[in-house]
Amino acid sequence: MATNTRERAKEYKETRDRRPYATAKYIRISPKKVEIVLDLIRGKEYGEAVNILKFTNKSASLPILKVLNSAAANAENNSNLPKDNLFVAECYVGQGPTMKRMMPRAKGRGDRILKRTSHIYIKLDERKREIPVKPKAKKTEKKAEPKPAEKKAPAAKPAAAKKPVEKKETAKAPAKKPVAKKEGA
Repeated sequence: MATNTRERAKEYKETRDRRPYATAKYIRISPKKVEIVLDLIRGKEYGEAVNILKFTNKSASLPILKVLNSAAANAENNSNLPKDNLFVAECYVGQGPTMKRMMPRAKGRGDRILKRTSHIYIKLDERKREIPVKPKAKKTEKKAEPKPAEKKAPAAKPAAAKKPVEKKETAKAPAKKPVAKKEGA
Protein backbone atom coordinates (compact mmCIF):
# COMPACT_ATOMS: atom_id res chain seq x y z
CA MET A 1 0.00 0.00 0.00
CA ALA A 2 1.42 3.37 -1.05
CA THR A 3 1.99 5.86 1.73
CA ASN A 4 2.62 9.59 1.46
CA THR A 5 2.47 9.49 -2.34
CA ARG A 6 1.12 13.03 -2.63
CA GLU A 7 3.81 14.39 -0.35
CA ARG A 8 6.51 12.52 -2.23
CA ALA A 9 5.21 13.75 -5.59
CA LYS A 10 5.16 17.33 -4.30
CA GLU A 11 8.70 16.97 -2.95
CA TYR A 12 9.89 15.52 -6.27
CA LYS A 13 8.42 18.47 -8.20
CA GLU A 14 10.20 20.93 -5.94
CA THR A 15 13.60 19.25 -6.10
CA ARG A 16 13.73 18.00 -9.69
CA ASP A 17 16.33 19.24 -12.10
CA ARG A 18 14.90 22.09 -14.17
CA ARG A 19 17.76 22.48 -16.62
CA PRO A 20 16.87 22.12 -20.31
CA TYR A 21 17.87 18.78 -21.79
CA ALA A 22 17.41 16.56 -24.83
CA THR A 23 17.89 12.85 -25.48
CA ALA A 24 18.32 10.64 -28.49
CA LYS A 25 17.69 6.96 -28.06
CA TYR A 26 18.59 3.87 -30.06
CA ILE A 27 21.32 5.60 -32.07
CA ARG A 28 23.12 2.92 -34.08
CA ILE A 29 26.66 3.83 -32.96
CA SER A 30 28.74 2.18 -30.27
CA PRO A 31 28.69 4.05 -26.92
CA LYS A 32 32.50 4.04 -26.83
CA LYS A 33 32.61 6.01 -30.08
CA VAL A 34 29.98 8.47 -28.87
CA GLU A 35 31.81 9.02 -25.57
CA ILE A 36 34.95 10.17 -27.42
CA VAL A 37 33.01 13.01 -29.08
CA LEU A 38 31.05 13.91 -25.93
CA ASP A 39 34.32 14.41 -24.06
CA LEU A 40 35.22 17.14 -26.58
CA ILE A 41 32.16 19.31 -25.81
CA ARG A 42 31.65 18.72 -22.08
CA GLY A 43 31.68 22.07 -20.23
CA LYS A 44 31.97 24.18 -23.41
CA GLU A 45 29.83 27.15 -24.43
CA TYR A 46 26.95 26.30 -26.79
CA GLY A 47 28.41 28.09 -29.84
CA GLU A 48 31.86 26.61 -29.28
CA ALA A 49 30.39 23.10 -28.89
CA VAL A 50 28.46 23.48 -32.17
CA ASN A 51 31.65 24.50 -33.99
CA ILE A 52 33.60 21.60 -32.50
CA LEU A 53 30.93 19.12 -33.62
CA LYS A 54 30.70 20.60 -37.13
CA PHE A 55 34.42 20.17 -37.71
CA THR A 56 34.94 16.84 -35.95
CA ASN A 57 35.41 14.01 -38.41
CA LYS A 58 33.60 11.31 -36.39
CA SER A 59 30.39 9.47 -37.22
CA ALA A 60 28.94 10.31 -33.79
CA SER A 61 29.25 14.08 -34.23
CA LEU A 62 26.11 14.46 -36.38
CA PRO A 63 23.64 12.78 -33.95
CA ILE A 64 25.25 14.63 -31.03
CA LEU A 65 24.88 17.93 -32.91
CA LYS A 66 21.18 17.19 -33.43
CA VAL A 67 20.70 16.48 -29.72
CA LEU A 68 22.62 19.63 -28.76
CA ASN A 69 20.50 21.79 -31.08
CA SER A 70 17.36 20.18 -29.69
CA ALA A 71 18.43 20.93 -26.12
CA ALA A 72 19.15 24.56 -27.09
CA ALA A 73 15.72 24.86 -28.72
CA ASN A 74 14.14 23.43 -25.54
CA ALA A 75 16.02 26.03 -23.50
CA GLU A 76 14.84 28.85 -25.75
CA ASN A 77 11.21 27.80 -26.06
CA ASN A 78 10.47 26.22 -22.67
CA SER A 79 12.78 28.09 -20.30
CA ASN A 80 13.19 31.42 -22.16
CA LEU A 81 16.99 31.20 -22.02
CA PRO A 82 19.05 32.83 -24.79
CA LYS A 83 21.38 30.49 -26.71
CA ASP A 84 24.45 32.68 -26.23
CA ASN A 85 24.33 32.20 -22.42
CA LEU A 86 24.12 28.39 -22.56
CA PHE A 87 26.85 25.85 -21.92
CA VAL A 88 26.96 22.05 -21.86
CA ALA A 89 26.48 21.25 -18.18
CA GLU A 90 26.19 17.46 -18.52
CA CYS A 91 26.51 15.09 -21.42
CA TYR A 92 26.72 11.35 -21.21
CA VAL A 93 25.88 8.22 -23.16
CA GLY A 94 24.13 5.06 -22.05
CA GLN A 95 24.18 1.71 -23.75
CA GLY A 96 21.01 0.76 -25.58
CA PRO A 97 19.96 -2.71 -26.66
CA THR A 98 22.49 -4.74 -28.59
CA MET A 99 21.47 -6.48 -31.80
CA LYS A 100 23.06 -9.90 -32.28
CA ARG A 101 23.94 -11.06 -35.76
CA MET A 102 25.87 -14.06 -37.12
CA MET A 103 28.81 -14.08 -39.50
CA PRO A 104 29.69 -17.36 -41.23
CA ARG A 105 33.23 -18.60 -40.60
CA ALA A 106 35.31 -21.54 -41.75
CA LYS A 107 34.33 -25.19 -41.13
CA GLY A 108 30.65 -24.41 -40.70
CA ARG A 109 31.10 -22.24 -37.68
CA GLY A 110 29.53 -18.88 -37.05
CA ASP A 111 30.78 -15.87 -35.10
CA ARG A 112 28.52 -13.47 -33.31
CA ILE A 113 28.48 -9.81 -34.33
CA LEU A 114 27.27 -7.34 -31.71
CA LYS A 115 25.65 -4.24 -33.19
CA ARG A 116 25.55 -1.82 -30.29
CA THR A 117 23.20 1.13 -29.85
CA SER A 118 23.46 4.27 -27.71
CA HIS A 119 21.24 6.62 -25.77
CA ILE A 120 22.66 10.18 -25.80
CA TYR A 121 21.76 12.69 -23.06
CA ILE A 122 22.72 16.38 -23.05
CA LYS A 123 21.79 18.91 -20.36
CA LEU A 124 22.44 22.60 -20.82
CA ASP A 125 22.61 25.33 -18.22
CA GLU A 126 22.76 29.10 -18.21
CA ARG A 127 26.12 30.67 -17.51
CA LYS A 128 25.72 33.79 -15.47
CA ARG A 129 27.77 36.51 -17.12
CA GLU A 130 29.16 38.91 -14.58
CA ILE A 131 29.53 42.55 -15.52
CA PRO A 132 33.16 43.52 -15.00
CA VAL A 133 33.43 46.15 -12.27
CA LYS A 134 36.45 48.41 -12.09
CA PRO A 135 38.04 48.18 -8.65
CA LYS A 136 38.13 51.44 -6.72
CA ALA A 137 41.48 52.89 -5.84
CA LYS A 138 42.21 51.95 -2.26
CA LYS A 139 44.68 53.49 0.08
CA THR A 140 46.87 50.70 1.25
CA GLU A 141 48.70 50.87 4.51
CA LYS A 142 51.79 48.82 4.79
CA LYS A 143 52.00 46.96 8.04
CA ALA A 144 55.33 46.14 9.49
CA GLU A 145 55.61 42.41 9.19
CA PRO A 146 58.17 40.56 11.25
CA LYS A 147 60.80 39.19 8.96
CA PRO A 148 61.77 35.59 9.43
CA ALA A 149 65.26 35.13 10.78
CA GLU A 150 67.65 34.89 7.89
CA LYS A 151 70.11 32.05 7.95
CA LYS A 152 73.64 33.14 7.38
CA ALA A 153 75.78 31.17 5.03
CA PRO A 154 78.68 29.41 6.73
CA ALA A 155 81.93 31.32 6.56
CA ALA A 156 83.87 30.51 3.44
CA LYS A 157 86.97 28.46 4.14
CA PRO A 158 90.13 29.43 2.36
CA ALA A 159 90.47 27.34 -0.75
CA ALA A 160 93.10 24.70 -0.26
CA ALA A 161 95.41 24.15 -3.17
CA LYS A 162 94.24 20.99 -4.83
CA LYS A 163 96.83 18.59 -6.05
CA PRO A 164 96.28 17.32 -9.59
CA VAL A 165 95.24 13.69 -9.57
CA GLU A 166 97.84 11.49 -11.20
CA LYS A 167 96.51 8.94 -13.62
CA LYS A 168 97.95 5.50 -13.38
CA GLU A 169 99.08 4.04 -16.62
CA THR A 170 97.70 0.60 -17.29
CA ALA A 171 99.35 -1.92 -19.54
CA LYS A 172 97.22 -2.37 -22.63
CA ALA A 173 97.29 -5.45 -24.81
CA PRO A 174 98.53 -4.78 -28.34
CA ALA A 175 95.77 -4.31 -30.90
CA LYS A 176 95.06 -7.32 -33.11
CA LYS A 177 95.86 -6.96 -36.77
CA PRO A 178 93.18 -8.00 -39.28
CA VAL A 179 93.87 -11.31 -40.93
CA ALA A 180 94.07 -11.11 -44.73
CA LYS A 181 92.01 -13.63 -46.69
CA LYS A 182 93.84 -16.07 -48.88
CA GLU A 183 92.92 -16.04 -52.53
CA GLY A 184 92.82 -19.04 -54.85
CA ALA A 185 92.46 -21.66 -52.22
